[in-house]
Amino acid sequence: MPAFFSRLEALAWKRRSLLCVGLDPHPDDLPSPSATAARDFCLHLIEATHRHAIAFKPNAAFFDIYGADGWQALQEVIAAVHDVGLPVVLDAKRGDIASTARAYAQAAFERLAADALTVNPYLGRDAVQPFLSEAEKGVFLLAKTSNPGGADLQDVGVVEEDGRPLYLRVARLAQTWSTRGNLGLVVGATHPEALAATRTAAPDLWFLAPGVGAQGGSLEAALAAGLRADGLGMLIAVSRGISRAANPAAAAAALHERIAALAFEHHRPAPLPSRREAVARRLVESGCVQFGEFTLKSGLRSPIYLDLRRLASFPRLLGEVAALYAEVLASLSFDHIAALPYAALPIGTAVALRTGRSLIYPRKEVKAYGTRAAVEGVFRVGQTAVMLDDLATTGGSKLEAAEKLRAAGLKVHDVVVLIDRQSGARAELAAHGLQLHAVFTLSELLALWGQGGWVPAGEIAAVRRWLSSRQRKGS
Repeated sequence: MPAFFSRLEALAWKRRSLLCVGLDPHPDDLPSPSATAARDFCLHLIEATHRHAIAFKPNAAFFDIYGADGWQALQEVIAAVHDVGLPVVLDAKRGDIASTARAYAQAAFERLAADALTVNPYLGRDAVQPFLSEAEKGVFLLAKTSNPGGADLQDVGVVEEDGRPLYLRVARLAQTWSTRGNLGLVVGATHPEALAATRTAAPDLWFLAPGVGAQGGSLEAALAAGLRADGLGMLIAVSRGISRAANPAAAAAALHERIAALAFEHHRPAPLPSRREAVARRLVESGCVQFGEFTLKSGLRSPIYLDLRRLASFPRLLGEVAALYAEVLASLSFDHIAALPYAALPIGTAVALRTGRSLIYPRKEVKAYGTRAAVEGVFRVGQTAVMLDDLATTGGSKLEAAEKLRAAGLKVHDVVVLIDRQSGARAELAAHGLQLHAVFTLSELLALWGQGGWVPAGEIAAVRRWLSSRQRKGS
């Protein structure tokens, strides 16, 4: 499933809409105060408005009041939204210490199958992180809420921020906490000046902006203040302004039309780089790729040095790299990922978190104490491990690791690396029953760097000459 904000972006361009329909079954709006009535109220709104929206936002409180029956109704409402092909932002404003936050996250994302959740950030980073652990799920942190009383705390000046309000501190923290690209902010449409200030502080994040309609927020003012430069980045949440209209479908259609004119008339979607292109560029920008004269571990002299140990210092890039490994691993059959120390250990951990697959690793030196294990982790004799490393130059270190894994009773057939330097590893591994799979070959990276203009042409040419000479020598 695509990550939440990527999915929102695709839906926004496809539908020319930023509308999020709020599902708030107030007891006063129901024929009877019951979970069944709340469910039916929401199902009617979904059917009437889904063609104009890119998301729905059920408010958990209006289901919680009915206990277990309310939760069952909420599950049915979320399923109905998914049936029309749209994501769900569960408005629950969760926030507690880390252990409790993990339980809240499990309830929202696993039990209820919500795609995103509103979260209170005021217990700090450790209380927010459990909600961010699933890269495919979105989180909206409360920054500047639409209610008047929000100013009691959110507008208080922060000394460390040179007297700027607390909600801007939240916006800045959100950018550092969003290592997986799955974090946005709640900023009320009732405060255009706060929207503008928050957009300056967080130029790339998505905003959930409630308050248009019944709370008095102006759609025009909110969009003018809060849109990103590309015309996206805002989810306009409208609840009573649609649900209490004489014709909810017509009200949603009118909002859709106004949003299309205001947000999309002067914007066109720019072609987005593929994940492979983005990673190729970031490898250069992060210093994981360097050019000059280097001696490799194999003893070879090279005009390029690939230092993938640096990936651990760039969490977002590491996450994107893990996603590319996951694509390769999807076609392979195995029980465990065996990451080779030391460079591949953080990569392997990221891949394990991304895929949910078990991680083990062969030790470089067997411990002289404790279990004296040669292979760390939980596995059974006869299971299959796929070896994961950062680079392939020659096959030496891979063959040593395969020998340790096989000696421990594991089957090993495949090796996956981020970059094949095309210096003989593929043939050497094949001779020992191991198939090499690479996310990139060095030739492919050179082509991407050249097309993007991210590396000077002279340096690319030097590496290509070196690579050609190595291949002519058969090594």
